[in-house]
Amino acid sequence: MQHIALIGLGIMGSGMAHNWLDKGYSLVVHNRTRRKAEPFAARGAQVAETPRQAAANADIIVVMVGDDDQSRAVWLGEDGALAGARAGAVLIDCSTVTPAWVRDLAQQAHVKGCDFLDSPVTGSKPQAAAGQLTLFVGGDGAVLERVRPALEAISRQIHYMGPTGTGATWKLINNMMAAVQMAALSEGWLLAEKAGVDLDQAAALIADSASSSPLVKGKVPRLHDNRYGDTDFALQWMLKDVRYALTLAEQYGLHPDTARAAEAIYQQAADKGLGEQDFASVIEGLRSKMQ
Repeated sequence: MQHIALIGLGIMGSGMAHNWLDKGYSLVVHNRTRRKAEPFAARGAQVAETPRQAAANADIIVVMVGDDDQSRAVWLGEDGALAGARAGAVLIDCSTVTPAWVRDLAQQAHVKGCDFLDSPVTGSKPQAAAGQLTLFVGGDGAVLERVRPALEAISRQIHYMGPTGTGATWKLINNMMAAVQMAALSEGWLLAEKAGVDLDQAAALIADSASSSPLVKGKVPRLHDNRYGDTDFALQWMLKDVRYALTLAEQYGLHPDTARAAEAIYQQAADKGLGEQDFASVIEGLRSKMQ
């Protein structure tokens, strides 16, 4: 069974770590704040002091962090995971980052004699905990097959998207659409409030309507209860993903108007100090504007 190094123990990374340990994988973990690594040490994982130490002797090195800057910080440099990786290891970045960055990282991995996959994930905290994530994988299909058992241990679906960067590309498109959908749901919910619609009835009607989706069904209870803590996916990361998607779109000569409007709405919520709350809190960025 392959030895795995996991760097980044946020909501998604923690779920992944628990599932690999549940399924008998040898695991070494690293997190910027060691406190988050301690529960995994108690379950038998090794805890590394640096990404480089984590990567040493690993067959598969997985990074799950917040953005391009954090990804660069843990992969590169004297104490980075790439410096510690041995030739023949498979490097996998599961973060939601830009296609340009993962293509650059793949080139540096190949110089080191390593293989690379971009494999961002979709699903939220419950899916990560249950090993039911969906993966969008870019890179060499033969490399994916080498690590498929380890990825199947944390997922319910693995979609091979094509060459390096295609996984990252689709994840940004996916999250851009999700951000717009959440903003539209928030506007509809606020209008229902203002119009005096019974919100219990509204929640039931939305769930059974053409406008429903897994995202909508998951977020309506949060809107109903004004419950944005116990975050599944933080608003600050959704705002970042929309911005990455807009930059990507501009590279293809596109200017998505609804995504640009959603960016402004998410920024309003972030300006209210809601960046670390669940992204359903975007409704609070709209509430004052619509009053």
